[in-house]
Amino acid sequence: MTRTVTILGPQRRPTLDQAIRRLHGDGPIAMITAGWQEREPDDGEVDRLLGGRGVQLDLHARWQNVLARDREFAGAELEHRAVLDEMQLLYLTQLDHALGSLYAVARRANDRPRTRTAALADAMAVVKLVDERHLRRVKAAHQDFYGAWRPHERPLLADHRQQVHEILLTSAAVVVAGGHVGVLNRVLHLFNVTPYLPAYVVAWSAGAMALSDRIVLFHDRAPQGPSHAEVYDEGIGVLEGAVFLPHARRRLMVDDLTRMSTLATRFGPATCVVLDDGMRLELGADGELPRGARVIDEDGRIRSRGTAA
Repeated sequence: MTRTVTILGPQRRPTLDQAIRRLHGDGPIAMITAGWQEREPDDGEVDRLLGGRGVQLDLHARWQNVLARDREFAGAELEHRAVLDEMQLLYLTQLDHALGSLYAVARRANDRPRTRTAALADAMAVVKLVDERHLRRVKAAHQDFYGAWRPHERPLLADHRQQVHEILLTSAAVVVAGGHVGVLNRVLHLFNVTPYLPAYVVAWSAGAMALSDRIVLFHDRAPQGPSHAEVYDEGIGVLEGAVFLPHARRRLMVDDLTRMSTLATRFGPATCVVLDDGMRLELGADGELPRGARVIDEDGRIRSRGTAA
C-alpha cells in the first residue's frame, strides 16, 4: 500500500486538525496514544481535533492485560527487557569513549588540516561502528525473543492483535501521538500494526520517531548535564532515512556547531530532521522529505531542505 504520511511538530499548540483536513471521506480515525502510558484513555482533546471520529486502539491497556493474564509471557518479556537495558548500558560505555576521542580530536586547533581531517574521519568511523553494531545486536535480541515466544500463537495476545488489525483495516487514517517512545515502539511491534496501517498516517513527537527505521534518543540540556545522542532501537520502519528530533531547539545545543555537526555526520546518510512547534511535513509517496523541511547539515547548522548552504 502507498501511504501518505504527515509529520507534525510537538502539539503544544495543536495543528492536528489542520493536518486531518486533507483526508477525504468521513470514516473513523484510529488513535494511538500508548506513549502516554496510564494516560492513554485521556484522548478527548485528540478526538475533538479529529471531529469526533477517533477510535482508540488501547495498545497500552491491551499490553497490560496480556502481562496480567499471561504470566509466562510476562516473565519472558521482563527478562527480555532486562537484557536490552544491559545492552544499552554497555553500548553507552563504549559510546562515551568513542565520542570522547572524536571530540578530543575536534578540539585540536593547531594541527594541519589534512592530518586532523583524517583523524576525525577515523574517529567518526569508530563511533558509527559502535552505533551500527549495537543496533544489530538489539535487532537480533528482538528476533530471538519473538522467535521463541511467537506472539501470534499465544491465544490472548493473538486475540488482541486480531481486534487491533480489524480496527485499523476499517479506519480511514491513524494518528500516532508522542509520549514515552520506548513504550510506544514496544506495543507497535507487539501488536504488529505496520502491515495494517491505513493509507493516511499522521504522527508527532515520539510517534514520528517510532515510525522511522532508527530511534535516536538525545538531550543536550538534561538537568544532570548534556548526554550523548544514543541509538535506542529500530522503529516500525514506515519511514526510512530520517532521524526525527522532536523539541530539537529546546533539547539540542544548536549553537555548538561541533556537537551538531557530529550528530548530522554520525547518522548519515540518514537526515537529521528538526521537529519544532508548528512544523508540518507532508512527505512524498516514497517517504521523501519535502522541500523546506528543517534539517541539520554536516556543518552543524539548521537549514531548510533544498536551500543552498
